[in-house]
Amino acid sequence: MKKILSVFLLLILLMPLAADELKFSELYKETVRGLLFTPKLIALTGKEVSMAGFMAPPLRAAGNFFVLTKIPVSLCPFCNSDADWPADIMVVYLKTAQSFVQHNRPLVVTGRLETGSFTDPETGFVSLVRLVDAQYRDR
Repeated sequence: MKKILSVFLLLILLMPLAADELKFSELYKETVRGLLFTPKLIALTGKEVSMAGFMAPPLRAAGNFFVLTKIPVSLCPFCNSDADWPADIMVVYLKTAQSFVQHNRPLVVTGRLETGSFTDPETGFVSLVRLVDAQYRDR
């Protein structure tokens, strides 16, 4: 019995922890100075999180990144700078490049949360928040 209990406890310790859920409404708070990160977003930076949303139409049919949006969109929501950053999108960098899905298909994306201004050296795309080493599945 002790051996079974020991194995069971070991399995529990080795199980990956569930990712924290993050909603688009929990990314920013509006102030007179513009958008600021919420305390929850700051607390989850560097941790694995899951977000539900929709894949914006990508620049290419396959690749290693896309933009997750709160609602389905038919146009790409890219911005010129982080000063114009929309409050309802999240850049997603996938673990591996893959083909993309229709823009109106609901997804759940899980990845490590990064915050702060970042310019992608390959595309020039500027982001304030990102999920990296991510993967997605149907919602």
